[in-house]
Amino acid sequence: MAIRDDFEAAAGQVRNVVQRFALALLVVAAFGIMLVGKVDTVAVEHARVVALDLAVPAIEAVARPVAATNRAIADLKEFASLREENARLREENARLLAWQTAARRLENENERLRELSRFREGPEASYITARLVGDSVSAYVRGALLNVGRGGGVAPGQAVVTTEGLAGRIAETGENSARVLFVTDVNSRLPVQVERTRERAILAGDNSAQPRLTLLQTVAGVQPGDRVVTSGHGGSFPVGIPVGEVVAAGEGGVRVRPFADFSRLEFVRVVDFGVAGLVRTTPPSPQPAPPGARSR
Repeated sequence: MAIRDDFEAAAGQVRNVVQRFALALLVVAAFGIMLVGKVDTVAVEHARVVALDLAVPAIEAVARPVAATNRAIADLKEFASLREENARLREENARLLAWQTAARRLENENERLRELSRFREGPEASYITARLVGDSVSAYVRGALLNVGRGGGVAPGQAVVTTEGLAGRIAETGENSARVLFVTDVNSRLPVQVERTRERAILAGDNSAQPRLTLLQTVAGVQPGDRVVTSGHGGSFPVGIPVGEVVAAGEGGVRVRPFADFSRLEFVRVVDFGVAGLVRTTPPSPQPAPPGARSR
C-alpha cells in the first residue's frame, strides 16, 4: 500500500510538471526531431515509413465506416432526388397522355375530313361540312342535330351524306342548327333503285337498322349483295347516290343495310343539288351575249 501511494504521488508530480511545461517540452521535442533529421536522414526516413505502416491500417479501419456512411448519405440524397424526379415524370406523363389523346382525336378528325373531301356529288352540287352535336336516336326517332342552320345556307330537303353514301336529309332548320332525318327513321321515304336490275322502289325506314324496300314490282330479281342507289325521282336527289346493300330478299320482304355507319357519325356533308348552292367552289363563268344584244 505504501509503495502504491508513493508511486501515485510521484506520478502526480510528474503529471503536474508535464502540464506546467507542456508547451516548452513540445518545442524542445520539435527542435530535437529537426536536429535528428538533419543529423541522420536515413534513420528519420525509416522511422517515418514505419510510422506510416503502423498508421495506415488504423486510418483504413476508420475510413471504411466513414466511406460507408458517406455512400449511405449519397444514396439517401439520390433516393430523394429520384422521388422528386419520379413525381415530375408522372406529371409530365399525364400531360403527354392528355396531348396524345388530343393528337389522336385530331388525327381521327383529320382523317374523317380527308375521307369526306374525296366524296364526289356531281358538278352541280354545292355543300357545307357540319359536325353532329346531338343524337336523336331513340325508340321512335332516328336522327341527329347539326351545328349549322339557315345562317350557313342549310335548308329542309337537302341531302346529308358521308364518305360511304347517303345518311338522310335535312328535316328542320334553325338559324344555327339543323335536324337530320336518317334513312332508317320511320318517317323516311326515299325513292331508290336496285343498281343491278334498275328496278325502282321506295326505301321505307321503320326505326330498325335495316330499312325495307317497298313497291317493288318483283322481289325475285333482287338478290342479297345488290347495291341500292337513289333513283332521282321527286327532284330532291340525283341518280346514283349510294344508299345501301341488300342483305335479305324473300317472303319477309327486302331488307337493306345502309352504307352509312350511324353509330360512328361525327362529320357529315350537307349537299344542295339545286341551282342555289351553299358554297360555290368555282365562280360561275360569264355567258356570252347573244348576237345583236345591246348592253345597258
